[in-house]
Amino acid sequence: MTRDAAARAEQLARAAYGRLLAILAARDGDIESAEDCLAEAFAQALHSWPEIGVPSNPEAWLLTVARNRRHDLRRSAAHRLTEPLDDVAHAGVLSVVEDIDPDAIPDRRLALLFVCAHPAIDPAVRTPLMLQAVLGFDAEQIARAFAMPTPTMAQRLVRAKRRIRDARIPFVVPERSQMPKRLTPVLEAIYGAYAIEFPLVAGTEARGSLAVESHYLSTTLAELLPDEPEVLGLAALISLSLARRPARGTADEFVPLHEQEPSLWDASLIATGERYLHRAHALGPIGRFQIEGAIQSAHCARAASGTTDWRALLTLHAALVSIAPTLGARVAHAAALGRVEGARAGLEELDAIGEEGARFQPAWATRAHLLAAAGRAEEAVRAYERAVSLTTDNGARKYLERRLADLIAAANERR
Repeated sequence: MTRDAAARAEQLARAAYGRLLAILAARDGDIESAEDCLAEAFAQALHSWPEIGVPSNPEAWLLTVARNRRHDLRRSAAHRLTEPLDDVAHAGVLSVVEDIDPDAIPDRRLALLFVCAHPAIDPAVRTPLMLQAVLGFDAEQIARAFAMPTPTMAQRLVRAKRRIRDARIPFVVPERSQMPKRLTPVLEAIYGAYAIEFPLVAGTEARGSLAVESHYLSTTLAELLPDEPEVLGLAALISLSLARRPARGTADEFVPLHEQEPSLWDASLIATGERYLHRAHALGPIGRFQIEGAIQSAHCARAASGTTDWRALLTLHAALVSIAPTLGARVAHAAALGRVEGARAGLEELDAIGEEGARFQPAWATRAHLLAAAGRAEEAVRAYERAVSLTTDNGARKYLERRLADLIAAANERR
């Protein structure tokens, strides 16, 4: 029972955290206080559920405990609400949950993402706020994804939450006609949740519940807004990327894309991604997620052709950098350039990024690979060591350590 109760609490922490947080903070917009009280509710669940069993409506139980704690903080440390949990499980709690019209947005997580995209919130922090408050990532994970020091990201998130509280920004779901204006940070958050689940080196490995959840959110949004090309582009990107599976190794072992066996990829997901991509292309303007979807499509084409068209990929990566010159896009472009025009060209492209890439793990992993290809073994060893030090994914770390060991062994043999 203890293990089952803990597993259920962990599952709810992922699936229901954002929804419960929004309900708890909806009245006064105080996300910080709501987070603290919700954390205490989950802690109490871990303590109580192994003894009393998992409640029939665990979300209502958690929300009631968190609300009681908020009342305690506001009135007095000694006063506690005495209303039984079961009495509110099907009354106040669910009535608040149902305030979000399921016909307006099919999935409540999507509704909460749109809430966090309110125009009054600083655009630079909207996506990080969604990743934390709705999708459950901590400040360290988000900072790593944005190649930013954790304290800096934590301060931005705190300021954003206080802005919501002080300005009393309402937790109101926008009308469907207003959704396109808030799309960009919502798409960034869905993709960000997917990307954080992946090893931060070249290649992809589908794993983790949030990767699957991001796919669900992207395809749900594509059905909700079928005339938005970037929505379709994101659904294509995640479908095509999720379709690929490691060719060998254990579930937690990273296998780079070029070593994967295409026959093990999910043909149904590839077909789904291609349909989304073709629908997006037919709508006209080409944006970032459509190009990234096209890049994934070019990689998946190896399942049919047996080869990778790196010149086409280089063109796509250059196009991506021209419209969305993110750090990740520039590093990926350098890797593609190294494939087509040689390691020296790729390294020159990496050098042009400058200090911005100093803390970015993919930049060091790519540099290490290109230096090794260029025969600069000693520099490659140092780059691999730096990449390993920045890697938090266990499977990716093992892969990089193996490449490092092979490089050192080869250098010793030549001496």
